[in-house]
Amino acid sequence: MTEERMETPVESEAIKNNADEAQQRKIMIIAIIFFLIILCGIIIAVVGLLQPNTPTDKIRDIFIIFMAFESLVIGVALVILIIQTSTLINLLQNEIKPILDATNETVHTLRGTSAFLSESVAEPVIKLNANLAGLLQVLKVFGIKGNKK
Repeated sequence: MTEERMETPVESEAIKNNADEAQQRKIMIIAIIFFLIILCGIIIAVVGLLQPNTPTDKIRDIFIIFMAFESLVIGVALVILIIQTSTLINLLQNEIKPILDATNETVHTLRGTSAFLSESVAEPVIKLNANLAGLLQVLKVFGIKGNKK
């Protein structure tokens, strides 16, 4: 007979945490390697540009084209950001605000209901209990109602 061991929730959580830590370590290592590759590329580019026979005018032109393309990408990103911001504002105005207003109205109604119940139910019951306690004390004083021991 083979026994299968069931993992406890604590053990499965520990295994999950270890897997998350391993994944984070991999991402960190990849980021460091990527940074080192970019740093090496910059160093090689600077050394190459310092050579006397380097055609810097072509490199400058390529760099200008690259900057124009980057400006285009940033412009598109800004347009997308503006569209998303307007969508968020629309959501807040047309969906969230009515929900908050309805919630506020419900709280106001509950406040009124609790005040009504306090006045109509709780106060009369308290007054009745107070009057009955007073009547009981009067009956004890006259000896009609004896102390139960």
